[in-house]
Amino acid sequence: MAYVPHTDSQIAEMLKAIGVEHFDDLIASIPEEVRLEGGLRMADGLSEFDVTRAMESIGAANRDAVNAVNFLGGGSYDHFIPSAVGAILSRSEWYTAYTPYQPEVSQGTLQAIYEYQSVICDITGMDVSNASVYDGPTGATEAILLALRSQKKREKVLVSEGLHPHALKVLTTYGKTSGLDISTIPLGADGRTDLDALKAALSDETAVVSFAQPNFYGVLEDAEAITNIAHEAGALAAVSVYPVSLGIVAPPGQYGADIATGEGQSLGNRMSFGGPYLGIFTATQKLIRQMPGRIAGETVDKEGKRGYVLTLQTREQHIRRGKATSNICTNEGLNALAALVHLAMLGKQGFKQVSQLCYDKAHYLHDRIVKETSFKSSFDAPFFNEFTLETPVPAKQVVDTLADQGILGGIRLDRFYPEMTNRMLVAVTEKRTREEMDAFVEALKKIG
Repeated sequence: MAYVPHTDSQIAEMLKAIGVEHFDDLIASIPEEVRLEGGLRMADGLSEFDVTRAMESIGAANRDAVNAVNFLGGGSYDHFIPSAVGAILSRSEWYTAYTPYQPEVSQGTLQAIYEYQSVICDITGMDVSNASVYDGPTGATEAILLALRSQKKREKVLVSEGLHPHALKVLTTYGKTSGLDISTIPLGADGRTDLDALKAALSDETAVVSFAQPNFYGVLEDAEAITNIAHEAGALAAVSVYPVSLGIVAPPGQYGADIATGEGQSLGNRMSFGGPYLGIFTATQKLIRQMPGRIAGETVDKEGKRGYVLTLQTREQHIRRGKATSNICTNEGLNALAALVHLAMLGKQGFKQVSQLCYDKAHYLHDRIVKETSFKSSFDAPFFNEFTLETPVPAKQVVDTLADQGILGGIRLDRFYPEMTNRMLVAVTEKRTREEMDAFVEALKKIG
């Protein structure tokens, strides 16, 4: 962030315009015990250069998260992003592009949306994709709302406990305001959705069964079985996918999912301390008119030249609010463009290769940890590139100890589920080297 100095009178003027008397009023929500007393101790009258250098020296005392060896996952992954992705995104015609309200003068933006939709349909095997939604959890929730709209005489929702806890929280929030009838299906001892419990919970009032593939704990579900069980009861099947896994894991369209969503961060978007991210949203052809957001289509003009249009616009800004399928279906256009460029650069073979590398490296690390340390695998089930470990000491202690060594060793699950004090989630991407994984194992050997 650029350093811009202000005089006392300028600061007073800004505070007055905001409507507060003192600067401390702006940070009232920050506990006093963590505030720096007296401000930064710097000499008066420093030049901009001297201030910048002093701030850099203070910043150097921070723990380096950007260059740490990264085994974090849980919906956000450290994948390699070619420099060309950022170079294309930073071009002014893309970086400043917004909603194409005037299609006739927004051909480039509409073509980018159309191409994005095309590649997302390619990797998911689904019929149609929209222009994207806000993020993965929003997409998973919007999928359930779509199912309820299309299954008008059915009002019950079944959700696997393997869905990401963020998605479960978003869904719960929607449920409180919309009166949704939501029930969760437990996981079995192997970490997969309990199929017997699912069958027992289904009825002719169930509109949709929602699950993740792989699920939050990294376990690969029997997605075909879940989908078939839902369909046999007349319900729809909505799955939340990890896009990179689709290089080697069966895509939703192959096992008959009705709606497939996902967090698209892993496609050309950096972890960025939590966002902005990208919500992938796809469905079958018969559900297209119930999809949230908008869909770009390709056509020809009266002279036979190719052109792009907004084929469906079901958001509240385009039609009467009461008829909108959603009023928070923000299209993350720049993030979607990053996903498009990233996938185009990889190509089909490259996409499959990245997926295979993630799988192979994760299994190498998992096997070494289980064989050589006191950490144990939580589930005896297939996984893609992420796995859950039982820790010999509280997971918080493990994560903190590794961080002191420059290793982001995973996610402690008590952040989401307080009872899981001794569980952590570890993810491996194509970026992790054998040396980094071996060093991780050696560090775990010394713990517990």
